[in-house]
Amino acid sequence: MIFRTILLSTALLLSNTTAFSPTKHHHVVPSLQKQQQQQSSTSSSSLVAPLRAAESEVNFGELDGSDLRIGVLRTRWNDEHVSNLVEGIKAGVTECKVPTENIFIKEVPGAYELPYAAKLLAMSGTVDAIICTGVLIKGETLHFEYISDAVTKGIMDVNLGTMTPVVYGVLNCLDEEQVKKRSSNENGGHNHGEDWGKTAVEMAIMRAEALKGKGTKVGKAGQSELAALGFGGGGGAATKEKPGFF
Repeated sequence: MIFRTILLSTALLLSNTTAFSPTKHHHVVPSLQKQQQQQSSTSSSSLVAPLRAAESEVNFGELDGSDLRIGVLRTRWNDEHVSNLVEGIKAGVTECKVPTENIFIKEVPGAYELPYAAKLLAMSGTVDAIICTGVLIKGETLHFEYISDAVTKGIMDVNLGTMTPVVYGVLNCLDEEQVKKRSSNENGGHNHGEDWGKTAVEMAIMRAEALKGKGTKVGKAGQSELAALGFGGGGGAATKEKPGFF
C-alpha cells in the first residue's frame, strides 16, 4: 500500500515537472516576444509618423491679383491664433500674385468691432476686397452665440450694402483644439487663412469684371453712389492712394 502511494506521488510529480518544462519555454516564449516586439515597433512608428497638412477642399485655379489691393482687419483677441490666420491670408493672396505692398492690415479689439471697421474701409474706396478675421471660442455663457450671430450678420450687411467683397474669416469653435486645426498647417491641420486670401482675390476680380464698362448705364444718382463707395462712378477705375486707414 505504501509502495503504491509512493509510485502515485512520483508519477504526479513527474507530470507537473513535464508540464512546466523549461524546454517548452525555449520554443514558445522567444516567438511570442518577437511578435510583441514587432507589434510594439509598428505601433510606435505609427504614433511618431509626421502628419502632413490637410489640403484645402476648394480649388481656386489660377488667379491674378497683381493689380489688387487687399485690406485685412484682424482682432487682437486670441492674438496667437489670429496671427497664424493672418500669416495664412498673406500666403494665400501672395500666391495669387498680389504684391506685398498691396496687403494692408489693421487691428481692432475684438470680433464685434469687425463689421464697423469693414464698413469704414469699404466706404473709403482704397481697397478692392476686405478680409475680416478673428477667433471666437465657446465659453460657459451665451456670449459666444450673441457675438457670432452679430458679427456674421454685420459682415454680410457690409458686403451687400457697399458692394465691396468682405470675406468672413472668423473661426467659431467649441474649443481651442478645433481652432488649432483650422489656423495652422501642423499636425494634419489646415490654415483657413490661405483660402480666405484667395477668396478675397477671386471676389475682387469678379466685382471688377461686373462693373467694367457699366458706368455709362448708371444714372447720375447711381454714379454718385458708386463714386462714394469707391467705384469711380463714370465707369473708370477709382484712383487708390495708400489708405490712411492703415
